[in-house]
Amino acid sequence: MKKGKMLAVPGAVVVLAVISGGWFLQKDLGLGANLYVQTRVLDEVVVRIEQHFVDEIDTEELYDAALEGVVARLGDPNSSLLQAPDWEDMRIRTQGEYGGVGLEVADRDSFVTVVAPIPGTPGSRAGLRPGDRIVEVEGRSVEGMGTDEVAQILRGKPGTSVRMGVRRHGVERIIPFEITRAVIQLKAVPFAVLLEGGVGYVPVEIFNETTTEEVQARLDSLGAEGMTSLILDLRRNRGGLLLEGVGLSDLFLDAGSDIVEVRGRATPPERYRAGAAQARPELPIVVLVDHGSASAAEIVAGALQDHDRALLIGAPTFGKGSVQSLFPVAGGRVLKLTTARWYTPSGRSIQKDVREQLIDVENGVISLRGEVVRYPDFSDRPLHTSAGGRVLRGGGGIMPDLWILPDTLAGSEGEAVRKLFAVGSGYVRTLQNWAVLYLQEHPDLKPGFTITDADLASFHASLSERGVGLSLADLNRAGRTVKYHLGSEIALQAWEDRGRFQRNASRDAQLRKALGLLLAAGSQRDLFRMAGTPLEGSRPGEDVAAGGSGPSR
Repeated sequence: MKKGKMLAVPGAVVVLAVISGGWFLQKDLGLGANLYVQTRVLDEVVVRIEQHFVDEIDTEELYDAALEGVVARLGDPNSSLLQAPDWEDMRIRTQGEYGGVGLEVADRDSFVTVVAPIPGTPGSRAGLRPGDRIVEVEGRSVEGMGTDEVAQILRGKPGTSVRMGVRRHGVERIIPFEITRAVIQLKAVPFAVLLEGGVGYVPVEIFNETTTEEVQARLDSLGAEGMTSLILDLRRNRGGLLLEGVGLSDLFLDAGSDIVEVRGRATPPERYRAGAAQARPELPIVVLVDHGSASAAEIVAGALQDHDRALLIGAPTFGKGSVQSLFPVAGGRVLKLTTARWYTPSGRSIQKDVREQLIDVENGVISLRGEVVRYPDFSDRPLHTSAGGRVLRGGGGIMPDLWILPDTLAGSEGEAVRKLFAVGSGYVRTLQNWAVLYLQEHPDLKPGFTITDADLASFHASLSERGVGLSLADLNRAGRTVKYHLGSEIALQAWEDRGRFQRNASRDAQLRKALGLLLAAGSQRDLFRMAGTPLEGSRPGEDVAAGGSGPSR
């Protein structure tokens, strides 16, 4: 498959970081723009410290601190100086496998903050959540440490454990976690399934080097089974490789269609276009997105929405729309630097203000599955137009055509679920162990099994044995969510990702909406009309649903 023009990545950037490192001397010494002098001053300061400071100092650490300070001064959480081991880990990750706990983290207000746990990894299954601030690792404070430094501490030999302390909005004390490291195998598409009415369902979890190839294989398989429409699920997909986002978009767009534009300060704009005719141009498509959809996932969602190739359902996306280029520097290190931003074909910037990317956990609404949902105001966002004349909102992230909230909890039920957050990994680890015992006691278990009140009491007894401070009354008030978690974990252990999906599909409001529309629509044009976002020239229909101006349940 032919892809668009590739961005050139310079092989080296000589002394950039050291030159910039003189910024903190400039104010007092008045060195102005003389970069040579600034570089000399930095060297002289380090030499004086090495020779005369009262304590012995590692000068290499001083230079590293200066370089890291330069990058930190940019105020960009996606730019960092990678040490050689970190660069190797990053290279392995993009090839589909690495070792660790499986967390996507970023610097936020001097704390390393969880952006998203990678689905199916130890970090995800331990109960870590977006917005959690990592404050301790192995009993040592990590406040002020950079993302890469903390990530390096968290990595280790598979099978070994790492202890973490986390601060979470709404919880006063530090929440303890103990997580067993594992080899993180990043499979882009864990399964695919044909739903009722010939609706294909393909979840894409990450954009690594095999994503487009995996999706294509799944589409071919579903096509052979009789697929007549498609749900492409990009929820909780944190992104990955730019070219894989371009490649996946290429599967669904006509040759020559713009996919994404990369705009930087130092280079002319670069446009990526579809290189081949799409194989299934008449296939109606719904793309599911949420706050966890980021980066390359937003490229795909934005491109298909702008070209009216898919209806987007779910919640506004994360808004990570920037390009990081890698510049090898001395000592085996690599400078990961934001060099450009992404724009959809209609001109919408994918990048969202960093302050808007994190969910206010304390004031958000709790969903049935125990996630936090927010209600941001998008009324003042700039307006754009799709290729077919539909109105789209810009301003960062991708706004779905239909904003459908997951099933949410209110009042005491929501507050009871918040108590589950406060006990950290004790709840999740007990849940996992309890599920193992449950499967041992039910060797002939069928997918339609039910979690009973007696099971809830049994689970509470296991929590008490492990010293997890949740009363049976707490569990009963949060009963729907706890039963959801127990059933999901049992299904995952018994039948893997596909089994868990099949168990929870009926409880997924966004999926139900997508399935209902696809079963009723005969074409992509019908799909837009029924969703209340008709293409230009479409006749008004009688069955028009609420549009994408605000959330609906």
